[in-house]
Amino acid sequence: MQIIHKIDNFLFTIFPALAKDHDSIIPTLENYYTYGPFKPKITIDDDIVKIDVDLPEINSQDADYKKMIDLSEKGKYTEAKPILQKLIEKNPTISEYHRILGQILSDQGDQEEAINSLIDALRWDSKNKWALMMMGNIFAKYKDDTETALKYYNQAIVANVQDHISLTNIAFLLMKKNKNEEAKNYLWEAIKINNQFPNTHFLLAIIAEIENDLPSAFFSTVEAIKTNKNRDILYEDSVKKAFEIANRIVSLKQGANIFREYQHKLESETGVKIDIQQDSNIKTAAKIEIAENYNHPTHVLKYKPGHPAVEHLIMHELVHLDFITQARKENSNLLFLSNQEHSKKFKKDFEATSRKMKRAGYSEETINSFCEKIFVGTNLQIYNTPIDLFIENFLYNEYPDLRAFQFLSLYRLIQEGLEAVTNKGVVEIAPKEILSASKIYNLVYGLQFKELYGLDFIKDFKASPSELKLAHDFYNEYLQYRDDKEPAEEYEMLIHWAEDLKLDQYFELSDENDYLNNRTNIENLLSSIEKDPYYMESKDPYKKRQQEKFNKSQEDIGLNMAVVGHMAEALIFFKTFSLNGIKRVAVEIATLGTQGFNPAKTDYRINSIPRKQFTGYQILSYMYVSFALAIPEGVDELGLNYKNEYEMAKEMSDQK
Repeated sequence: MQIIHKIDNFLFTIFPALAKDHDSIIPTLENYYTYGPFKPKITIDDDIVKIDVDLPEINSQDADYKKMIDLSEKGKYTEAKPILQKLIEKNPTISEYHRILGQILSDQGDQEEAINSLIDALRWDSKNKWALMMMGNIFAKYKDDTETALKYYNQAIVANVQDHISLTNIAFLLMKKNKNEEAKNYLWEAIKINNQFPNTHFLLAIIAEIENDLPSAFFSTVEAIKTNKNRDILYEDSVKKAFEIANRIVSLKQGANIFREYQHKLESETGVKIDIQQDSNIKTAAKIEIAENYNHPTHVLKYKPGHPAVEHLIMHELVHLDFITQARKENSNLLFLSNQEHSKKFKKDFEATSRKMKRAGYSEETINSFCEKIFVGTNLQIYNTPIDLFIENFLYNEYPDLRAFQFLSLYRLIQEGLEAVTNKGVVEIAPKEILSASKIYNLVYGLQFKELYGLDFIKDFKASPSELKLAHDFYNEYLQYRDDKEPAEEYEMLIHWAEDLKLDQYFELSDENDYLNNRTNIENLLSSIEKDPYYMESKDPYKKRQQEKFNKSQEDIGLNMAVVGHMAEALIFFKTFSLNGIKRVAVEIATLGTQGFNPAKTDYRINSIPRKQFTGYQILSYMYVSFALAIPEGVDELGLNYKNEYEMAKEMSDQK
């Protein structure tokens, strides 16, 4: 079969590479029209290129060739060799036949005959890179002849300049001869060609370890793990090497130098000393108590002794302080609060588990203790998980010298989380919804650990498809924030995730300034409430989200007749009040509502109207009416879509 092309713009259109390099016409077309070991004959006559493909020969030998390849791949060399030898007899000019025979002979241990076959392969095609590679391997591995091996490896590179495998093999030979600098040059060239070949990274790690450059050794070992898609021997060796090197780095006791520098930076920035101390009684591996929130003269950073690579824990908590400091500069820092009301709600939701534990013979004390631990642990996960992702990303990128510490520490935390959500005893008695939420939070940690260090524990969590999907959704949301995160944006993620997991009823977020200042003096509140009634300008994403949800529910309801009735009642009630009296009521209700009102609640009270108990909708109605009468410029800032209800209420009250 003959194919004819005219050398013109159309040929360059269907073979774009030729437009840039006309001299590559023959090799490009030869590469395209080669079928297995069968190469076409290509000739150029003026502006015509002819490709001769021997279809009868291909058809006659193709079936035998495929059968031989299949047998060889299965290691059935005794059956494959006779077929291959017949193919060579029929067509001895095909280089690849000789190369495959050389590989079979080498695998069978006959290196001399393997060399002879490979020489035949190279005589028919001196650029057969796999034959060149095999020759190099045989002389390096079986003949201990580095000099000859390098000749073949270098020729393989000449034949294929994009051959990262040959470059890596050459580097391995040079390393064995203690020529590490030359080996590294080849390895870096290999990485330029293909940075996803784990063998190259692993060799760089070994050389760096030999040179006692442990940080570089750790980095390259992790790259070997991350680029290895198969859990093969090299993967296992890479994981083992990563732990060995990380432990060696930690044992040098130089981690304190990293956190001391960061500690001093933050002390200078905040103007407050940071006291770092051991504490075996804290519920987490480490925590920081912010001076202003705990009435301490200093920030107090506590960590559990005995935790591996504790320097990472200290750095982690320092970044917490750093993030808080940045948020404070923007007046956007929030406090995570959980009180007795939240605890009571959790215990109510925990009743089914309590009954199950009681039937199983657990004491009341044990049940209460377990409930409390689950409640505290859940809130710790709600608060920490989204924030910790940003912290670990910050540490990984800004403090590369800390990576070995981070690797060991996060591995320990991942394993603890894994045990917590797969332990048979816990799984049997823990509330299913809480256990599922905890598993999802831990999966998110696992996804980041896989991204940073290549170790994949996702399957070990035995998560359901829906849990896996939600964990991936959360992590993808984090990725959207990650590269351009603004101060306090992590709180938005915290709220989104808690709502999706139906955990937002067990805590609240409060604007730090509002909480600490505790605006209880009504006279001082008056001017601020007029500027920011209902604290709607407060940068509190939780309050904002709750308000949006409430407004959406009101839109769905349409005209709320219950609110109309309460407003009409309020308008009549306020007829006996002075303007200042109404304003005091408005301010007190707004103060009470700094954390939002729950329309379903029925026991709100205010001092300005003693002996009266308000429902949620009733107190919202009184607040709207009091602002409309006494602080009308602040009504729109309340965020309540009650304009139509107010107009109807006025008509009703005027008729009475």
